[in-house]
Amino acid sequence: MQVLSSNPHVPVYSLEPDEVTGSNQFRVYNFEGSLPTESDLLIPHRKNHYLVVFIRRAGSRHWIDMTPYVIKDNTIYFSGPNQIIVKEGYEQLWSTGIAFTEEFLALQENASISKLPLIQNPHNGHALQLTEADIDFVEDMLTRINTENQHPSDWQQRMLSAYLTVLLTYLSRLYTEQFTGNDTSVDTLLLKKFQAKINEYFRELHEVSDYASMLHISAGHLSEVVKTQSGKPAIKHIHERLVLEARRLLFHTPHSLKEIAFDLGFSEASYFNRFFKRETGVTPADYRATIRKMYQ
Repeated sequence: MQVLSSNPHVPVYSLEPDEVTGSNQFRVYNFEGSLPTESDLLIPHRKNHYLVVFIRRAGSRHWIDMTPYVIKDNTIYFSGPNQIIVKEGYEQLWSTGIAFTEEFLALQENASISKLPLIQNPHNGHALQLTEADIDFVEDMLTRINTENQHPSDWQQRMLSAYLTVLLTYLSRLYTEQFTGNDTSVDTLLLKKFQAKINEYFRELHEVSDYASMLHISAGHLSEVVKTQSGKPAIKHIHERLVLEARRLLFHTPHSLKEIAFDLGFSEASYFNRFFKRETGVTPADYRATIRKMYQ
């Protein structure tokens, strides 16, 4: 995947040309038991395009704008340009994804797509639950899109646009049903600010009270709001971000456990070892050996 940004911390990936049509504005991905690409596993990155993925079977989690999502079977996941994405796990994946750029949406025949709720995403949602009937509809539309994509013709572009419009319109109806009444209150904004601060300072600050001070509120109030809004304690958000970065360093760098511990703000490697095992169930050394073996 082509990297558009020179920023080593959050690279921006462009849409690679479709293997069948050669288009760099619209692409269909099909995965049948594949592992994530090693090069972007655990690497925070952005995409310069929209991505809508139907997950048939998978495990693990991914992160969008530093919010973790447990990947569930028979679920739609979606994201837009420039959101920060991290693929955390390395389980096999069965899915079909459709990627398209803002240039694709600017085409006259696609003008209506850009106005759909799923694309506008006013509630900042990223997952849709599907019923059996929804699954049948989505599978049918994806089959039609796959078939059309593999048979170039003078009508291919219009057919793909028509099928995509129907699919995204259907998913937009689900979006409005599932996100209607979502809280966009001050508490929701506080959760987002807390998550943003964690992403910026997780190496230096490991306590909820540190972030409460930065946000000019009490630690008790921050903890209460975060637990209500996210369903998990505030300290868990901090720990999850530390674990994510630890996994990235263990997989992608040759740094020693001691170096990684100090990089993440632990005064002793032993503290880091205990923390990582408590949070993940395995030691850092065992995790490094296991994940590297998967990609040998």
